Amino acid sequence: MQERDNSVSVYGLGYVGLTLCAAWLRAGHKVLGVDILKEKVQALNNGVISHIELDVAQEIAKAVSNGCFRATLEGIRASEQSKAKIIAVPVGLDDHGRPALTDLEGTVRTLAQGLKSEDLVVLESSVPPGTTQNLVRSLLEEISGLEAEKDFFLAYSPERIYVGRALEDLVTRYPKIIGGVGPQSSKSAGTLYRKIAERGVRIVTSPTVAEFEKLAEGVYRDVNIALANELAVLASTAGIDYDEVSETANSQPFCHLHNPGVGVGGACIPVYPLFLASLAKTLGLDLKLVTTARQINTFMPNHIGRLVLQLASKINPRNSRIAILGLAFRGGIDDARFSPTYDLIDALIKNGVDEITVNDPYIPNDPLLAKLGYKLTSELNEALRDKDIVVFAADHPQYKSLTLRDLKERMQRERIGVVDGRHVISEWKNPPRGVVYVGVGRPFRDSTQKEM
Repeated sequence: MQERDNSVSVYGLGYVGLTLCAAWLRAGHKVLGVDILKEKVQALNNGVISHIELDVAQEIAKAVSNGCFRATLEGIRASEQSKAKIIAVPVGLDDHGRPALTDLEGTVRTLAQGLKSEDLVVLESSVPPGTTQNLVRSLLEEISGLEAEKDFFLAYSPERIYVGRALEDLVTRYPKIIGGVGPQSSKSAGTLYRKIAERGVRIVTSPTVAEFEKLAEGVYRDVNIALANELAVLASTAGIDYDEVSETANSQPFCHLHNPGVGVGGACIPVYPLFLASLAKTLGLDLKLVTTARQINTFMPNHIGRLVLQLASKINPRNSRIAILGLAFRGGIDDARFSPTYDLIDALIKNGVDEITVNDPYIPNDPLLAKLGYKLTSELNEALRDKDIVVFAADHPQYKSLTLRDLKERMQRERIGVVDGRHVISEWKNPPRGVVYVGVGRPFRDSTQKEM
């Protein structure tokens, strides 16, 4: 019984789930990781931890060797062997843009069959408000025959991690938000999470508040990025440098203009506004600002595609060869989920561009690009060689030392175009001969014509 009391089971071994595993292992708990992918479970039990941050991988590999971590396909058994169960199954959108809760529901049904009195269940997945109370609680009580708050405890605690520093965020950077279905559930979850959250826990009045709070964080960023993108497009068209505008505006403490870019990717920000829009629809409301912001950010890859076509008309109008630098949705990571690069490629294809090579130093292969027939390489020179136009779609650290002169030499062309979707190039205002430059929020620059 003592071993069971010290064991935590984590359902869903993606970015969030593995980070949670590492945090509980570091706190001295034994951890059972549950996933439905046999290959992933086998790899983890062999100490092979890929596509995750180094500190997380090291923590899990060490725990595998000393017997404190085991991955399993047997979710019922894991529930029986652990007092605390944490659900980190990703929740996305179905083909109609609605919340897809099927995987979460399946996980809850499995977990419920091993649920016992005094156990604690915590949902960490980002979900539409009301999911913990209306879906998770109902299923747990129906299947287990137990009553939440009386026989077992149930809470929602949103993951608040940033890919690239996930364990640091979880353990040291932010307080843990907890919303229990009642005071005993909040107390139980708070006691557990205080073991890993150095910034402490913050109890809210209900799981629905905590669910809404998590989505509000993402929507805040989406709306503000949309504002930056819209202002950047206007600034560039008007011949104004958006960076100069935003840096000056942000010297006023109530102004926090964000950076513009190619678009918004990842499994979080593009999805959360649609979760809230789904809730609003059931209540007869229309979230005009939220949905407009989503439309603006979804439009940005098409805007970048237009800039590419404008450059192509000046560089090589018949058949421009394009290099796109960055498949990941953000610099310094290997995560391509909802990456705007896919939408950029789609926009170029629809406009007759088919000579496209993608470079990413963190992503060695990608099934979607392979299916489309486009080359993905981790070799920068290979991607750039004999290309007419280069597009910066991610600000990977490996790109930040590049100059316009470097690019021209590597591309081996007399005249090249550069579309800077992430403000990677610093000396853009004075391009060398044979280089045409344009950036998001930056006016066109040409070696022979300073403004176009």
